[in-house]
Amino acid sequence: MRIAITQRVEQVPGYEERRDCLDQRWTSLMEELGIDLLPIPNGLKSPASWLERQAVAGLILSGGNDLCHLSNATNISPERDFTERSLLTKARELNLPVMGVCRGMQALNHFLGGTLAPVTGHVSCVHAVHSRSETQEQFLAYSNVNSFHNWGVNPADLADNLLAQVWADDGTIEAFVHTHLPWMAIMWHPERPSSNTLYDAKLIRQFFFGKDTPCA
Repeated sequence: MRIAITQRVEQVPGYEERRDCLDQRWTSLMEELGIDLLPIPNGLKSPASWLERQAVAGLILSGGNDLCHLSNATNISPERDFTERSLLTKARELNLPVMGVCRGMQALNHFLGGTLAPVTGHVSCVHAVHSRSETQEQFLAYSNVNSFHNWGVNPADLADNLLAQVWADDGTIEAFVHTHLPWMAIMWHPERPSSNTLYDAKLIRQFFFGKDTPCA
């Protein structure tokens, strides 16, 4: 299975370059799950046309870079914002599975009309999360997650047609699913070290393959 994945943009000191970057741990994680990742360039004139030509089975919006519209945003990338908006428009047209991770969850919520709010206590830490009666089975195993974000989604910020699935103790939403599109998002990073390796593998496999167990 081939899945396209977006990349963060970094301005490298000492060079007149803006570089697309992807944590190598993404490749290791997805290879174990039987998925070939296809990194998406941020300099495309028509990301939507590019996506359609690749005939991938799904799309991942990865972490990194604040969204440009946020006040006091840092490390922004207008070209990445454009790329991801175009990709999501095409993914909605194609009914393509989309998984958002951290910034990817923020981007999905914003694209669908939701808003974001600054949060504290969510950067470079592990914090508790909980489920509720409406939580779907694939999220029930999570009791704590890694966390690397300054912007979050409060219940009042959630876009229409999104259903919250996991919450932090401060009430912010840590995962959601779409009511009718095959779109799902999480605020934690499955590619980074955590105690949830097996849960994350199962979640990703079930989302893209419709299977409950990861590859051996």
